[in-house]
Amino acid sequence: MAGFLQKIKFDKWKGWLYLSPAIVLLLIFTVWPIFNTLRIAFLEDYNSLTAMRGVKFDFGFANFAKVLQYDGFIKCLSNTMLLCILTVPVSTILALVIAVCLNSIKFLSRFIQTIFFLPYVTNSIAIGMVFAAMFSVIGNFDSGLVDSYGIINNVIGWFGGKPIDWMGTGSGEWPNYVVMVIYIVWNALPFKILILLGGLQSVNKQYYDAAKVDGTSRFRVFTRITVPLLSPMLAYVVITGFIGGFKEYSSIVGVFGDGMGPIGDAGRLNTMVGFIYDALPQQQLGRASAAALILFGIIFIVTMINLYVSKKKTHY
Repeated sequence: MAGFLQKIKFDKWKGWLYLSPAIVLLLIFTVWPIFNTLRIAFLEDYNSLTAMRGVKFDFGFANFAKVLQYDGFIKCLSNTMLLCILTVPVSTILALVIAVCLNSIKFLSRFIQTIFFLPYVTNSIAIGMVFAAMFSVIGNFDSGLVDSYGIINNVIGWFGGKPIDWMGTGSGEWPNYVVMVIYIVWNALPFKILILLGGLQSVNKQYYDAAKVDGTSRFRVFTRITVPLLSPMLAYVVITGFIGGFKEYSSIVGVFGDGMGPIGDAGRLNTMVGFIYDALPQQQLGRASAAALILFGIIFIVTMINLYVSKKKTHY
């Protein structure tokens, strides 16, 4: 009897024993940084070097005020919001259409799915460098002394169009945004296609058989059967898309470099995450922590709105 009770007691704690390495790592590298960021955000003019010497800092909201008053804050916030608004709907719609097409293809379907999934496992910086080469212009675009154009301008020229300075020193904002939207959408497609394709393959085929018997058109089947049955997955990819969009940073660095914009106009495409990173080398940890909390608040609000809307529109 004593051995049986001892075994039950061991089994009770066995799960915690197995999880303990992961829990310790989460506490050290996730939970503690979150609490430390929250603490630093409310310590005015916090500096880690002076903190190590025992200097005390006043508690207050000065760091948040500095973030809101900073010249580049509104630009970073507007860039982040604009990229989210432009990329999330487009990538979701394209992923849905591609997933439906892939689901209907039987021949070489696995091979084609692998091709679509390759960008997801490729380094974003490397992809950004490829996109930069595709849209680049080597030479002085304004004077017409151009040594070579990227493949995109060559394609435009084949159709009789004029080359566009997508990323050069004198380029406008909208060409820069077009490059980033194309890159972010293309980079976001694999994950969304994978989720939606998995959802399509789990749909009960009886719905489609009944629609075929009734002679329902393909468009009506898509809008009345496919989309409603995929609504949980669609809600998931939209929410995760907005979360990822608000954290956009590496893609812009990959295309434009750490200047976050074309040469001569550094910071034009800077985002909220870039704003946070810019403050770290200057030892402005309080400002960076405050900006991180503001970004968290924005993501939380947008996520709650998406959850509320999806709750009304999602069918299980």
